This record gives sequence, structure tokens and C-alpha cells, in this order.
Amino acid sequence: RVTKEVDSTSKEAKSFLKQQEKRQPAAPASLPTGSGVKRPSGMSSLLGKINSKKQKMSTLEKSKLDWENFKEEEGIVEELAIHNRGKDGYIERKAFLERVDHRQFEIERDIRLSRMKP
Repeated sequence: RVTKEVDSTSKEAKSFLKQQEKRQPAAPASLPTGSGVKRPSGMSSLLGKINSKKQKMSTLEKSKLDWENFKEEEGIVEELAIHNRGKDGYIERKAFLERVDHRQFEIERDIRLSRMKP
């Protein structure tokens, strides 16, 4: 179980409170009271509640949550955003290296082809 503390005025806290408000009134109204409705009772109901599986958090979800918490604790969220947008960003460097590799391949190919022709 993961708990997260946020400021009560933050967007995340407000959205969480709205979700809780939506869930609470909807639960009693969603149960029909008609006589033709079969309600779970007795031992089968208790066993159903006991055997219900909780959703497990995947490794990817856990890693993402850990990374988000680390960024918030260290206060590097804005710094990372600025760094990734600039020329020093990972994606820009990777694209540059791919372009250089492709040009180098074309130059070498042209040299090989020129040597083969008499």
C-alpha cells in the first residue's frame, strides 16, 4: 500500500476529494430494493469478501511512483524539465548521433563504390 501526502489546496487533493464524493453517494443508490433481486448473504458473502484479490502493483508502476517521489523529494522536477528541453537533452543527443552515424555510413559507401568502378 502506498500513501502520499499532498497539500489540501493542490489539484491532486481536490481531484481525490471529488472522486471520494462521487463514490459515496453512488453506493447506496446503486443497490436496487426490488423483491426480485438476489442479495449475497451468509457464508458465501463472507467467503467472497475474504477471497477477493487486491490488485497488485506492477514493477513498472512501482518504479514510476518511486521516481516521481524521488524527483519531488530532491526538488529536481523543474530542472529535469528544462534539461530535457534543451540541446543537452537525451533525445536530441541520440538523434544527433544517429545522423552522424548515417552520414559516416554514406561517406564510406560512396568510397567503396568509387573504388569498385574501373
